[in-house]
Amino acid sequence: QVQLVESGGGLVQPGTSLTLSCVASGRTFSPYAMGWFRQAPGKEREFVAAISWSGSVTYYADSVKGRFTITRDNAKSTMYLQMNSLNPEDTAVYYCAEGRTNVPGRALADFGFWGQGTQVTVSS
Repeated sequence: QVQLVESGGGLVQPGTSLTLSCVASGRTFSPYAMGWFRQAPGKEREFVAAISWSGSVTYYADSVKGRFTITRDNAKSTMYLQMNSLNPEDTAVYYCAEGRTNVPGRALADFGFWGQGTQVTVSS
């Protein structure tokens, strides 16, 4: 069964770093953009970062720009989100998603296939 599987979440202290991974299980990545979204308790799911198939184009939400880095390794069908200088406002369930085209989008509707999410909690 084809699915996207996130991993790497956990409980960390403010100011520390964490790297999330997203692996396509059951098939290789489609030649489309990929993205990360997050959803905090009581809030809507929001865009975090997106990357094109080649990795040459990336977009970030203003709230994470300069702290988070999105990358992908198509040979391993794996996408990553390096998160630095984490703060409590970054606490959320993080989801990876596959885009509908190779153009990285920022809207939920730009992505058609989703993982189940991994919890990231930033707390002292």
